[in-house]
Amino acid sequence: VQLVESGGGLVQPGGSLRLSCAASGITFGTYAMAWFRQAPGKDREFVAARRWSGGGEYYADSVKGRFSISRDTAINTGYLQMSSLKTDDTAVYYCAAGKPITSTMATMRGYRHWGQGTPVTVSS
Repeated sequence: VQLVESGGGLVQPGGSLRLSCAASGITFGTYAMAWFRQAPGKDREFVAARRWSGGGEYYADSVKGRFSISRDTAINTGYLQMSSLKTDDTAVYYCAAGKPITSTMATMRGYRHWGQGTPVTVSS
């Protein structure tokens, strides 16, 4: 199983960015996908998650209304669309896949497979 993130970079406050997570070895349709992030000097934190089969979409309060998860089944790739970015959104963003139960959808232990991370810097 391999998850490869891309799309990170430098963006100004208020801007938008879309992160991609290309999966091999699993099919997103049968797994939940999540995004976590880790800012310098801080612990990794939950950002968003979505279970494609059976429903369920979760977002951290700090990103609710600004970020959204989607996928392209044809190329087995998930996305995190980020808008109205703030300097506090600066972090390395990680894609994860797993089969969490509802109570673990927003926790790291709910996900077995992880990408290597892509950095996002929000700065003017």
